[in-house]
Amino acid sequence: MKQVNLNNKAKIYKPAKTAMQSGKGNAKEWVLEFDTSKNGLNLLTGWETSTDTMSEIKLNFLTKEKAVEYAKNNYIDFYIVEPQKRKIIKKSYTDNFLK
Repeated sequence: MKQVNLNNKAKIYKPAKTAMQSGKGNAKEWVLEFDTSKNGLNLLTGWETSTDTMSEIKLNFLTKEKAVEYAKNNYIDFYIVEPQKRKIIKKSYTDNFLK
């Protein structure tokens, strides 16, 4: 029996490298992540709270096609965010001292 998820929409994207990395090693996989719903306010403690546990799930896939196939097989509404192309600007070391 397949479970239909009517509340959440998933985002499929390829994460960008962090500013602390010089390489793209950790940005090879595609991620399926559920959109977060609005958080509520816990009246007892005054803290923000959420009953949406789907927002805590991140699934990694080797290809975009595998992520799309998983979402379709599990009846998950999704949208795809395509990665931006990197602009490579060739510079030489001497360019640091010419300005």
